[in-house]
Amino acid sequence: MSENTISPWRWIPSLYVAQSLPYVIVMSLSVVMYKNFGLSNTEIALYTSWLYLPWVIKPLWAPLVELFGTPRRWIWIMQSLVGLALAMVALSIPTDRVVQMSLAIFWLMAFSSATHDIAADGFYLSALPQHQQAAFVGVRSTFYRIGNIVGQGLLVYAVGKASEHFGDVKQAWFGAMLFLGLLFICAAIYHRFFLPYPIPEQTQADPNVTTPRKKVTANDILHHFTDTFRTFFARKDIWVVLAFLLLFRFGEAQALKLVTPFLLDPIAKGGLGLTTAQVGLVYGTVGVIALTLGGLLDGYMISRKGLRYWLWPMLAAVHLPNLVFIYLSNAQPSDIVVVSAMIAIEQFGYGFGFTAYMLYMMMVAEGPHKTAHYSLCTGFMALGMMIPGMFSGWIQAKLGYPNFFVWVCIATLPSLAAAAFVKIDPSFGRKQPT
Repeated sequence: MSENTISPWRWIPSLYVAQSLPYVIVMSLSVVMYKNFGLSNTEIALYTSWLYLPWVIKPLWAPLVELFGTPRRWIWIMQSLVGLALAMVALSIPTDRVVQMSLAIFWLMAFSSATHDIAADGFYLSALPQHQQAAFVGVRSTFYRIGNIVGQGLLVYAVGKASEHFGDVKQAWFGAMLFLGLLFICAAIYHRFFLPYPIPEQTQADPNVTTPRKKVTANDILHHFTDTFRTFFARKDIWVVLAFLLLFRFGEAQALKLVTPFLLDPIAKGGLGLTTAQVGLVYGTVGVIALTLGGLLDGYMISRKGLRYWLWPMLAAVHLPNLVFIYLSNAQPSDIVVVSAMIAIEQFGYGFGFTAYMLYMMMVAEGPHKTAHYSLCTGFMALGMMIPGMFSGWIQAKLGYPNFFVWVCIATLPSLAAAAFVKIDPSFGRKQPT
């Protein structure tokens, strides 16, 4: 099956839900699980931030993913490994050393997920022409975030209800992890047979048969590896690129680690006192609708006017909604409708604005090493999430929730300063007239 015979709608949604779920399981679902297991906010933020490391260093093996096998093959193999790792997490839950064992498995699972990210992003860039990349970036972002919300929302809601019913939170998490493991095995089977074969991987005579790959030597590996990094860091604007990639999510990285604990913590501790099921309901229903609308809208807008036109409005859409957490932490409303409305505002803004960041990384990655260069971009993005997240729990413990969220809003200012120096071709991302 060629790229022209399979609609992107048949594989982009499933591929990016499958890409997002391992990340959200490791980075967000684990936060809820460890909160349910009684760890402190400081411990949760520190331990789970270390789990970013595989995504930070994945550029070190991105050139090898380009050289060995195809992105298509890497995708379904990594999904199979993620499924097996989730089953191992489930088996660790009934043990006395669940925190240590699950953290180790999550960390190993993150390597499979990071490799899957390299392959999936490379596949997206090779399977679609540039105008479709821009047109579908909103769809891709939306389904990536839908996977995020499924993990943080619907699954958390199910775990909360199951723990209320059975009276055993560990039993509920055991069932959730087994379910996720089975889901990923099914995803691997689906993508093994239904992902298209991009043109570079095909013979013209038979699109279902891939061309023989050149035998790779040690010199090829060394040359490819060094050339990948040399061409990326030789950019004239490399310092602007790195500043934007590292600082764009500086505020969000800190908020992300503490939003769920904030929703779960009791009123007396400055939180909103929601149950685990209520947290899942807020994120899994209202949040996903708002996020979907924002994500679909931004891809359409960029394809009409281009990335440069929408960069600043989308920056504002990402950062300004953080103000809702200042309100929530001070007012501590008990009305679930009010809380849901505030979360919807934040999710819509994030869904609308984050596409600008993704498309900027695609622009930076353009060239002969686009898979590896895009991986470098996402590696710096992960570093920009890892370091702020590590000390966010300590800051929140010192400041309390209201002042912490004020600090989060202040922490968005460096990204605006970096954006002022970004150079973007006015036509990039805009659909060209036929």
